[in-house]
Amino acid sequence: MGNIMDWTRHIRLKHLPLLITLGDTGSLSETARLTYTTQPSLSRWLKELEEDVGGELFERHARGLRPTALGQMLIAHARRIQTEVERAQQNIEAVHEGAAESVAIGTSPASAPSFVPAAIARFLELHPRSKVQVQENTMNTLLAKLKLGELDVVVGRLDNYRPSLEFRSEQLYDERIRVVSRLSHPLAQRGKVSWDDLYEYDWIVWPDGTPIRTKLDAALTRAGRKPPNYRVESTSQVGNLWLLQYTDMISVASERVANHFNDRGLMEPLDIDIDSDEGSVGMCWREDVQDEPTLVDLLNSFRESTRFI
Repeated sequence: MGNIMDWTRHIRLKHLPLLITLGDTGSLSETARLTYTTQPSLSRWLKELEEDVGGELFERHARGLRPTALGQMLIAHARRIQTEVERAQQNIEAVHEGAAESVAIGTSPASAPSFVPAAIARFLELHPRSKVQVQENTMNTLLAKLKLGELDVVVGRLDNYRPSLEFRSEQLYDERIRVVSRLSHPLAQRGKVSWDDLYEYDWIVWPDGTPIRTKLDAALTRAGRKPPNYRVESTSQVGNLWLLQYTDMISVASERVANHFNDRGLMEPLDIDIDSDEGSVGMCWREDVQDEPTLVDLLNSFRESTRFI
């Protein structure tokens, strides 16, 4: 037990790239080359670390190394620590340059278009010298980045979200999904639309496993329907809008997103109710940083901005 308790004696910040690169390459020789160290010293350090943690971090195979469950866990922690150190360095440099620290926001395209910008504007009123980084992607991708410390908060649909010991989450508002098309689409001129009508056209959908796709699949199941012709799978809001404008394809969107683009002549919510229950849009952040003053202000900015949607 003594060895397990003091295993950190063989870990320094400079060692984090060694562990991460070993996991990425699965090769002692390649890791030694990429990290400008010698293979014997790398092998010795790894052996000492494995002795200290009380288990193998890598399985040895003819083709190289493969992380064990223990190794995968330690590599994940190493990635997170390295990301935190890099962000700390960026914030220190920003302070020296007269700026304040930066925050990183991940947002799903399913969020109301005005919501995240309103929250950012509110946050910058409180922190006028801060920098804000925004990444748009699917929730699965964003939550993975949040886990690594690359993001401070993720905003999007929480329909598929499973509570985690590492994250805190909070629902911000309810949101249904709507079937949408371009304004001049034949179905948009028809008035009331049926499921049979929808099956006459190709669909643009979000990838399998995304919250909005899961909501669509659940609606199909409730209606006793097989999946229609999913011609395009896409996470690009701009690309989806373009395809809607210039083809007869239809898609699904969160209701506030549909209304936002309808007001601008870019999207028409069709007259069919496929969603019997409202999903939710909310935010997730890491448990270990929830008391940081800057993050507290960022979270409050999102809470206050729900009035703009």
